[in-house]
Amino acid sequence: MELEVRHLRVVCAIAEAGSLTRAAASLSMTQPGLSTQLRRIESMLGGVLFDRRRAGATPTAFGELVLARAHAVLPGIDALLADTARHLASQDRVRVGSVGAPLIGHLVLAIGTLLPDAEVTSRCHYSPVTLLDDLAAGRLEAAVLGDHPEQVLPPRDGVVLTPLVTEPVFALLPATHPLAGQEAVSLTELADHDWAMPRPDGDRTREYWSSVCALAGRRPSAPHEAEGRQLIELVRAGLAVSLCQATFAQTPGVTVRPLAGNPLWYRHVLAWQRDGPLASHADDLVRTVAAGYLETCTASPVYADWRRRHPDLAQPSA
Repeated sequence: MELEVRHLRVVCAIAEAGSLTRAAASLSMTQPGLSTQLRRIESMLGGVLFDRRRAGATPTAFGELVLARAHAVLPGIDALLADTARHLASQDRVRVGSVGAPLIGHLVLAIGTLLPDAEVTSRCHYSPVTLLDDLAAGRLEAAVLGDHPEQVLPPRDGVVLTPLVTEPVFALLPATHPLAGQEAVSLTELADHDWAMPRPDGDRTREYWSSVCALAGRRPSAPHEAEGRQLIELVRAGLAVSLCQATFAQTPGVTVRPLAGNPLWYRHVLAWQRDGPLASHADDLVRTVAAGYLETCTASPVYADWRRRHPDLAQPSA
């Protein structure tokens, strides 16, 4: 893992706040999540950055060195990003971001229809907060984001957040797993097996999964940390179970099953710049992407069946 600019921002935020708790609040993170990220940064840099005591966090001598370098570097990076954002915004271009969700294609096609002369580019990132920050900073014009109940995305000046739909989270199992033959899987049964979970930094999915499992009286063992294709391969190999979005595309070697009682939920959120090129087309954009979501549902047999059996829970927000 390589040191990134966002890591320097985290270090500066901790130093400015004087404690991990206050820094976590300013970064819209949890204190345990920030603590884990700080340990990763210290491991990358090779030294302890802060003395952490009950009274707060104080930079070590090594930390002071890193902070001095960060304070020298970040203003120039921020100026560069602001200049490039202004330049690109002045072009006939729409930049789109997306988390790992099935709506990116629908969003790009909708923009192409609404703004046929615009050049549309896209990029994906596992962290919705990073994409939200890019929207607020003018580095993106629109994005497909996602969050969970009681862990909703924080508001950002100049950014419109519009929930599209809230869907259940499903179990992701090896095709040969004993639970794969059940119509629905109990979360407590699933928690008795080894899990593959996403990284804890930059996204609160892992925290949400763990908190709901804890409410059910279970804390699953998670020896594997992965996202996307790597997570699927761990499940396919029979090394772990996991969770997935209800619209997960069926993949050979893995099985998707609803969770009994629907204890976990995921919300798809469409976001755009309040004063950006898409603002005047917002209603059409939301309507088109929401319709695309419904088309996606029909391509997921397990979710389509769940929606037929739960019509009162399966209505889009938009």
